Amino acid sequence: MMHVGLVPRRRRGVELLDDPAADAMLATRSLRDVALANRLFGGTSAVLSSLAPLLRDAAGAITLLDVGTGAGDIPERSRALAARLGARLTTVGLERTLPVARAARARADVTCVGDAMRLPFRDRAFDIVTCSQVLHHFTDPDAALVLREMHRVAARLVVVADLRRSWPAAAGIWAASFALGFHPVSRHDGVLSVLRGYRRTELAALVASAVDVTPVVRDRPGFRVTATWRTA
Repeated sequence: MMHVGLVPRRRRGVELLDDPAADAMLATRSLRDVALANRLFGGTSAVLSSLAPLLRDAAGAITLLDVGTGAGDIPERSRALAARLGARLTTVGLERTLPVARAARARADVTCVGDAMRLPFRDRAFDIVTCSQVLHHFTDPDAALVLREMHRVAARLVVVADLRRSWPAAAGIWAASFALGFHPVSRHDGVLSVLRGYRRTELAALVASAVDVTPVVRDRPGFRVTATWRTA
């Protein structure tokens, strides 16, 4: 068990790119930094590990919605994994602003603009619904709305991946951001994101209260945590 001194209390704070009016070019640049951090430090692999069992057993074409897709790296890597496992996966990335959705088009099959708390899709519209490093941006009441919407539009599986809060994780992303040439906004928001992240029991409780299911919650390498549950 991690010593309590290594686990900071959960913060709210204000991430600079949470502002919908943030400069579009800066947002796109910063999201590329996020995608790189995901690839190097476990964010992407946390999602792919959660998807692999379903993709391995999939028959025919399946669909995936990535809520808060950012640079579109999760749809791109998920599609590549599906191809390796013999599945045919079509991906849709959702973002809240048009410039970011446009920037993700090269990596997702389709991108669209919408509100994560009011997803513009019918019930059970997608086989799989994911969100990666997104949920911590919301207050707990709003995060519960996001989870309920993901559950509503998922026909088979929901995957939530986020940051596992700790002081070593916050210090690590701060130090790595210099070596990797991250924009200062990415550095600020990255550290704050860690401090807004979840411990395993917190994420499990949030999902259970939002959608009345008991998710499978796992700590993942790179100070990540995932919650997954089947909807059928």
